[in-house]
Amino acid sequence: MDYRSAFLRRLHERGYIHQCTDEAGLDALCLEGETAASAPVTAYVGFDCTAPSLHIGNLLSIMMLRWFQQCGHRPIVLLGGGTTRIGDPSGKEESRKLLDEAAIDANIRRIRSCFGRFLDFGEQGGSALMMNNRDWLDGLNYIDFLREYGRHFSVNRMLGFDSVRLRLEREQPLSFLEFNYMVFQAFDFLELARREGCALQMGGSDQWGNIVNGVELARRVEGRALFGVTSPLITTSGGEKMGKTAAGALWLDGEMTPPWEYWQYWRNVEDADVGRFLRLYTEVSLEEIVRLEALRGAESNAAKIVLADRATALLHGEEVLAEIHAGVEARFGDGGGDGSEEGVPSVEVAVPAEGLGLLAALVAVGLAASNSEARRSVREGAVRVNGEGVSDEKLRLFSSDARGGRIRLSVGKKRHRVLIVSGG
Repeated sequence: MDYRSAFLRRLHERGYIHQCTDEAGLDALCLEGETAASAPVTAYVGFDCTAPSLHIGNLLSIMMLRWFQQCGHRPIVLLGGGTTRIGDPSGKEESRKLLDEAAIDANIRRIRSCFGRFLDFGEQGGSALMMNNRDWLDGLNYIDFLREYGRHFSVNRMLGFDSVRLRLEREQPLSFLEFNYMVFQAFDFLELARREGCALQMGGSDQWGNIVNGVELARRVEGRALFGVTSPLITTSGGEKMGKTAAGALWLDGEMTPPWEYWQYWRNVEDADVGRFLRLYTEVSLEEIVRLEALRGAESNAAKIVLADRATALLHGEEVLAEIHAGVEARFGDGGGDGSEEGVPSVEVAVPAEGLGLLAALVAVGLAASNSEARRSVREGAVRVNGEGVSDEKLRLFSSDARGGRIRLSVGKKRHRVLIVSGG
C-alpha cells in the first residue's frame, strides 16, 4: 500500500509493519492527525512488569512509539500492574511465574525510568502518557464484568489464536487464569479509548490476537473504530532470537546489562544484519543506511560501530559513548591493549577435569554461534587465549590455564570474553 501518512510511511520504509487491522482507515486517521495540529492520534503499547527491566525484545515497540510521537502523535505507555498478576500466555510454552504485588510494584519502579530516553513526557499536547491498568482492573466486579463483556468473546475464535492454539497443539498446560488474559487486554484497549481517545494499539506479532480482540470489543460494545499494528518477530540472520546471549537476556536497565556490554552486542552482529538493525533500532537516515550496508570486508566494521553507537546512545545517552570508545581504545586499540578485563563480559562455564574443548568454550561464552564458526575463527588465526594466539582447533582448556579462576578468550581485536571457571 502507498501510505500517505508520515507515520505509516516511516514504519513501512524501515520494516516495522507485520500486520495491520485496517491499513487504509488507519492511514487516513494518521494523516488527519498530522495535518490538523489540534487532533493528534493516540496510540498505546502495553508492557507487563514480570522483571525489574524490559529487554531488547521490547525495544521494537518502544521505537514504534518514538516514531509515532515524532510524527506529531501522542503515545501511551501502559504498564501492566493489573495484567502482570495474570500472566500473558503469548509466545510462552508454560505458565509464567506469578508475582505478588510487592514484586510487581518494585518492577514498575525500575521499568519506568527506561522510557524517558525514548519519549517526551512533557506538558505539550503530544506529550507521552504513562498509565497503569491496575487503576481500572482492580476495581472490576468479576460477575458484572462477565455479564457486560463476556458475551462479546467467542471461545471458538479465542482457541484459534496462536497464543492459545500452539500451547494446546503441543499439549502444554494453559490455565484458565491465562485464558482470561486476552479478555482483560481487550478491555484495556476499550478503557483507554474511553479515557484518552486512544485509537491504536501496537505490539509484537505475538500480540495480534489480543489486539484484534480489543478492536472487536470496541466495535461490538460502542460501535467505535479502533486499529492495531504489529511488528514482525525479529531474528538474527542465523535464525536466533534477538538479544539472545551466552550470559542471558540483553536488558535495557544499565545495572543489569552495562552500557559497554550493550554496545558490544550491537558491535558484534553479523554483517547480514547491520542494515536491517540500523533501520529498526536507530534513527540513522535511510540514505546513510544504504551507504553503510554496502560496505564489505573490514570496512563493514565502520557500519557496526555506527549501529552500536546510535543504538546505545538512544538508550543510555550520548555521554556514555566517549567512555565506551575510550575503553575500547585503551584495551583493544593496539590489538591487545593492556589486558584489562574491566567492562569485558564474563560467563561462568564448567571446566571438567578432562578439560573443555576450545571450540565449545568459544560457543559457551558467546564468541561463536556454533562449533563450525569457532573452528573457522581458529583456522583464520583470529583466536587468542589469555592473549596468546592459538592454531590448534582441538586444544582443550583446563582449570590450570585460568589466572585467578579466569580465562580470557578473544576473537579478532574487538571481541572479548572472560570465562570464569567453575567445577565440572
